[in-house]
Amino acid sequence: MSRLFSDQPGDDGLPGAERRLAVIVLIIGTLMAVLDGSIVNIALPTIADELQAPASTTIWVANAFRLINAMGLISFAALGDVIGYRRVYLFGLIVFTLASLGCALSDAMTPLIAMRGLQGFGAAATLSVGPALYRTIFPKRLLGSAVGLSALVVAAGMAAGPSIGGGILAVLGWPWLFALNVPLGVVTYYIALKALPRENGRGGRFDIAGALLSAISLGAFVLAVDGLSGQSNTDWVLPLFVASLVSGLVFVHWQRRVPHPLLPLDIFQSRRFSMAAITSFLAFTAQGITFITLPFLFQSIQGYSPFMSAVLFTPWPIVIIAAGPTAGRLSDRFNPALISTGGLVIFCLGLVALALLGTTASMTDILWRTALCGLGYGFFQAPNNHELLGNVPRERSGSASGVLASARTFGQALGAAFVAIVLARAAGSATASTTMAIAPVRLALWIGVATAAIALLVSAARIAARRTH
Repeated sequence: MSRLFSDQPGDDGLPGAERRLAVIVLIIGTLMAVLDGSIVNIALPTIADELQAPASTTIWVANAFRLINAMGLISFAALGDVIGYRRVYLFGLIVFTLASLGCALSDAMTPLIAMRGLQGFGAAATLSVGPALYRTIFPKRLLGSAVGLSALVVAAGMAAGPSIGGGILAVLGWPWLFALNVPLGVVTYYIALKALPRENGRGGRFDIAGALLSAISLGAFVLAVDGLSGQSNTDWVLPLFVASLVSGLVFVHWQRRVPHPLLPLDIFQSRRFSMAAITSFLAFTAQGITFITLPFLFQSIQGYSPFMSAVLFTPWPIVIIAAGPTAGRLSDRFNPALISTGGLVIFCLGLVALALLGTTASMTDILWRTALCGLGYGFFQAPNNHELLGNVPRERSGSASGVLASARTFGQALGAAFVAIVLARAAGSATASTTMAIAPVRLALWIGVATAAIALLVSAARIAARRTH
């Protein structure tokens, strides 16, 4: 870790001591945003009971955050290019912290959902420019280690969310899921004012029309996926997909015409960048499928308690934390595509091992499988992010950062939809037999394996492309 904050002659970025303080700001801000995207899910039944709201309404406590977050990622990344990443990040911290206070004080479902949407808005600002700030803070020679640190913070926050949420809920109650963000956000904002590097951005006009088209396309897609998964009215699924497709096509046409587009499409001319983005999307989809499916396997089929189910997850984030920095350092010295492809091989083997679990399994038998998945994902994510961010010019860092955040968000949403579709179809023909009950869960896990295998093929193809180049 000390290598991350060492100085060498000719280094760009911040000096070592200032770099350390800036990284603390980014870690805390990212963790708050990522955790709040998943930490509340475990509290939805409790919130519904206390606020006397139906489940169909309560689900929007989670959906509002994800929807607004997805709609804002590309726009905030572009705004960071125009006015500077520091300003966007500080704005996101302020909005997120104030919205967290609003969530904690809400005594009815409507204001809670509104504040959750505002939380998602603030989180979109911090998450969209976070990777770009890492590239600004660290010298180029440490880019792999920097994105490795960023990747492990995101992955660990995603994996640890349910366990942390369950602990807070058991001891303090659901308002504290949000209230704890307030003092943490205030302190982080104060440090960020001093620590984050000052840069003015490229200037110019912000593409408002592009931002609206992007928000409509991405928002309609998320709503359609929710409908597909059975969480909202299925009658709207097809119109929403059509609206997403049409507005997306208009967005692409518009981006080719304006002098300062919201998302410069020329970054996709880099085959290595495009393949890294596709690989990231597929890998996050596979991980999303697995995260949603495993609790059903552990609790409903194998009979573990919710607490023990959370324990069985713990090797995944722990191994990511251990492997991520090493993978990042290796990607500074060797071909990042080769390392991330090797990580996907291990990840696929871990998913296959999980899919082969039966109705009974010892804790040891489960723990080594989740650890293997964490090891593979840890060695995949950091080098892949390095490949994505390292193959665009520095002035395009914000755009690349927005693409990275969007790949993560939409991969998770699609993964959750796949699981919901499989389990919903199985519910119609469910029996009391445990043998029958494991079939849809196992099918969902094999879909995750297939998705990860496609990601592996895409990742392997870019190795050959790089050698040819």
